[in-house]
Amino acid sequence: MVDQIPPPRLTPEEQKRRRKRSLVIALTLGALVVLFYVVTIAKMGPQVLQRPL
Repeated sequence: MVDQIPPPRLTPEEQKRRRKRSLVIALTLGALVVLFYVVTIAKMGPQVLQRPL
């Protein structure tokens, strides 16, 4: 069996940096999703918004 090594404790400064890094990654991912959506709609043209449901 493999011995379980407990995860290292992070200092408060490291926790802040990790949180900030995670937030930046999340915002970047969200911006990419919005960008892809806008580009897709732009390539389809304005008629896609006027089609019957």
